[in-house]
Amino acid sequence: MKKRYSLRFYFAGAVAARAGDEMSGPALMLAGFALAGSTVDASSLLAGITISAAVGGPVLGALLDRAGRPGRLLAGALVLYAAGLGAILVGLGRLPFAVTILIAVVTGLLGPALSGGWTAQLPRVVPVDHLPRANALDAMTFSVASLAGPALAGGVAETLGAPSAVVVSAVLIALALPTAWMLPGRPGRARGAQTTSVISDLAAGMRVIVGRSALARATLTSVVSCIAQGMLTACIPLLGERFLGGAGRGAVLLSCAAISALVANAVLARFPHSVAPDTIIWASALVQAAALALAAWGQPVVLIVAVLIAGIGEGPQLAALFAVRHREAPEHLRGQIFTTGASLKITGFALGAAVGGPVVAWSLPGALALAVSVAILAVLAFFAIPSAAVNSPENRAMSS
Repeated sequence: MKKRYSLRFYFAGAVAARAGDEMSGPALMLAGFALAGSTVDASSLLAGITISAAVGGPVLGALLDRAGRPGRLLAGALVLYAAGLGAILVGLGRLPFAVTILIAVVTGLLGPALSGGWTAQLPRVVPVDHLPRANALDAMTFSVASLAGPALAGGVAETLGAPSAVVVSAVLIALALPTAWMLPGRPGRARGAQTTSVISDLAAGMRVIVGRSALARATLTSVVSCIAQGMLTACIPLLGERFLGGAGRGAVLLSCAAISALVANAVLARFPHSVAPDTIIWASALVQAAALALAAWGQPVVLIVAVLIAGIGEGPQLAALFAVRHREAPEHLRGQIFTTGASLKITGFALGAAVGGPVVAWSLPGALALAVSVAILAVLAFFAIPSAAVNSPENRAMSS
């Protein structure tokens, strides 16, 4: 199966699905504002489709782990996610807004399928010795998506209207269906062989995440880093207004971070064994802290350099996180560990944006200083978890 399934096919589907996902958030906000006429309603839609990932991720991952052909379950999740976007669009202005928010929350349960659920299938596509390079390339798809998605949302909304942007994002996600459907299954997986319950699988997955200190370190550090990234995102409109001549130009800063993350991961893919992934995890958090401190300098050129440096920290950290998960996750729990990690990161980012919004309204330098503190906390969190238990017999026994 690995020989017949092309890695390029995998990446084509990943880019399409993740670009559609990255496009859906801005598109929903623009459509919410255009059809509901309220910035509060617009931001509520984004919050609704984001926050429920914390619940959906672990359950979706457990179901993927139990499936003999997880790609087909993944394809079903993509169909439902795209359909959910369409239902939200139809409901805006026609249904009570509370019902539309409920649809967004239910749709968001499937969000981790586009990130962790997809990446968890990578070891079935490439040989083990090619996995480090494939990890870096897979992380690049997130950078490509984060660069293309918001730009597509703005461009389509400007030319065809905000509702069309939501439609295009759903179409992009749907384009990934053949790639997901054809993902390799588990060799020798027999029907009816599963004897444990979903609840016990969820408990086992959480024990692995908490019990294996390398995985716990990487997960905690990445989640805290995402909180800092969410705070920076909350600062983007005001940074654009004060230093780039307009709040809308703040999107340029996000593009700069995505470009530098893409370049950094391209270099990492060229030299996949140059630095241990565990080292990259904490060093990247330190780089992000330095970038956030530089952003508070208050000069346009320095600000752009700062976000470029932030991207250099964000991109390799994601690739290293994938590498640690693939290394530490037992085969029968891999999907759950990836989707749980993805849902925690999404929730961390949402928390950072929620906290950063009121703080930046009070003080932009104060919000950036808080983001710096959180990024430093991410580094400290890594070293707060002792490494002695990584290879302990108790932790390794969890994979049996």
